[in-house]
Amino acid sequence: MIDWKALPPLASLRAFCAYVQTGSVVDAGAALNVSHAAISQQLRGLEGHLGISLFDRSSRALALTAEGRDVARALEGGFSQIASGIEALTEASSLRALNVACTPTFASTWLMPRLAGFQAQHPGIDMVVTPSPALTDPAPGGIDVALRHGTGGWDGFDVEPLVAAPLVVVGAPSLFKGKVPRQPEDLLDYPWLEELGTHESSAWLAFLGMDRKRVSARTQVPGHLMIDGARNGQGIAVTTRIAVSEDLAAGRLIAVFEERRDAGYHIVTRKGAHRPPLKAFLLWLRREAAKT
Repeated sequence: MIDWKALPPLASLRAFCAYVQTGSVVDAGAALNVSHAAISQQLRGLEGHLGISLFDRSSRALALTAEGRDVARALEGGFSQIASGIEALTEASSLRALNVACTPTFASTWLMPRLAGFQAQHPGIDMVVTPSPALTDPAPGGIDVALRHGTGGWDGFDVEPLVAAPLVVVGAPSLFKGKVPRQPEDLLDYPWLEELGTHESSAWLAFLGMDRKRVSARTQVPGHLMIDGARNGQGIAVTTRIAVSEDLAAGRLIAVFEERRDAGYHIVTRKGAHRPPLKAFLLWLRREAAKT
């Protein structure tokens, strides 16, 4: 167990090691981006903390004492190991595949159709897209960025709006047979399709006070199958407008209600510095969103 309280301040150890390597308080200061006076102060502080003389001051040029040489060898070995370890970790982090979490619906309708453009611009970046309706937090060595739907407010993370995406309740013309629902209660007579792992339709019915009334049938399927089923007239679906924009424009689906117009997809990342692959991906995301 390391006795951390017994160790000198890190700044003084860095100053001593830099001085030993450069042979000059001026050069050591330049290496650490501090003044030469600060280096001199740190060296005196280190001697005071250790209670030994690290320098022979009998002549104008500072020379290391025997104790000073022992400390220098220990510090150079320690700092070299730290530098090598950090360099290896940084290189490994840059080579690790970029991991993006989002819902299956967003992956299939927005991200994947555009992703070839990113890969063409950055052929050296490997990617893993993790489609899941569950909220997966970005974490070191795991998810790099989560693309979440909502209105924000995920504490502990950096959150940036990406694209607006209100919720819409949709169905195919063949399902309605020319009689488009005008009141939410009219939808209780139709089967409902839900994306596995989400409860947006239940939440929408609850919001309207209809959660205690039973719809004719409820089927949970993966997100892309939910939209396929809605296109084929198999039921009502609650999804984001961005996921069905082309279907609405082509008349394959009809939006009978729209809710949460302030909602959208957000970029969610850990606070702090981002590794280069993530920086490149975020820049690309913003540019793609600007085209939407």
